[in-house]
Amino acid sequence: MNQNGDFIIETTDLKKTFVSKVKGKRNEVEAVKGVNLTVNKGEIFGFLGPNGAGKSTTQKMLSTLLTPTSGTVKIVGYDLSKNQEEIRKNIGYVSQAGGSDQAATGYQNLILQARLYGLDEKTAENNAKDLIKHFQMDSFADRPAGTYSGGQLRRLDVALGMTHNPQLLLLDEPTTGLDPQSRAYMWGQIKKLKEKGVTIFLTTHYMEEADKLCDTIAIIDNGTIITKGTPTELKNSIGADTVVLGFASDDVAEKAEKILLKNFVDAKIQREINILHLQIKNGDGAVPNILRLLDTNNFSAQSITLSKPSLDDVFLKYTGRSLREDKE
Repeated sequence: MNQNGDFIIETTDLKKTFVSKVKGKRNEVEAVKGVNLTVNKGEIFGFLGPNGAGKSTTQKMLSTLLTPTSGTVKIVGYDLSKNQEEIRKNIGYVSQAGGSDQAATGYQNLILQARLYGLDEKTAENNAKDLIKHFQMDSFADRPAGTYSGGQLRRLDVALGMTHNPQLLLLDEPTTGLDPQSRAYMWGQIKKLKEKGVTIFLTTHYMEEADKLCDTIAIIDNGTIITKGTPTELKNSIGADTVVLGFASDDVAEKAEKILLKNFVDAKIQREINILHLQIKNGDGAVPNILRLLDTNNFSAQSITLSKPSLDDVFLKYTGRSLREDKE
């Protein structure tokens, strides 16, 4: 039973520090540095950020798999420090690695998972059949999971997280490694779960995924949430179009940046090696003037694109780098 109004997740100053010893020297890594979150019932909440930002660590704490170093957490109305068993009864968790028995069939995996949650045999069988239908697994549910394609295996993973009908489903990078068709299919299934009343908390580094799926997005970087809002609110916070210019070298890009800054004083320009990102109002009208200015100064852009604000632009604004280019 949810005892806490409309919030299904609440965190206050949530932190996680990992401690290790190398050659007798104590080493501390602060992976999560004080996360404050509220997640509403029935929404798809996206946790967006690069690899190593603290997304998975935060989610593992929310799922009771990691103990926080400090801070308070309430999940479905229960205190994480006191009621972990009750929390586990009400949440499902799907890690990046998945959790299926590769030798067992999909159907057998679903039965076993339900039984581990304490469901009786008949209920477990009925839930398994419903999930096989929901995720359209009829054609492969009787095959060993080890024979599944990546998309089929991911369907099974998410179905396993739903065997006990949780209120909250935590998905860690649910479409990583999937081809575009399988990814689009998984998006559709996640939306259907929301329609059934399930709250979804998903981590992702795919901006398109966050944009298309999520009602609310929090962007995390270096263990800290840097901004939060609806996709529209975040993109509107940019307040400008983005012109992206590619040059032959970083030296040329640096010189072009100086010229553009001098002539477009209202534009915000950020450089990443040989790429310039110009945030400017009325990008359509500005592009011809930009090209004319570069040509006059004997600079040639190898590529130029104009786009309306995107979540990558949001990330660039708040962190100074592009999430698309981040390889950490």
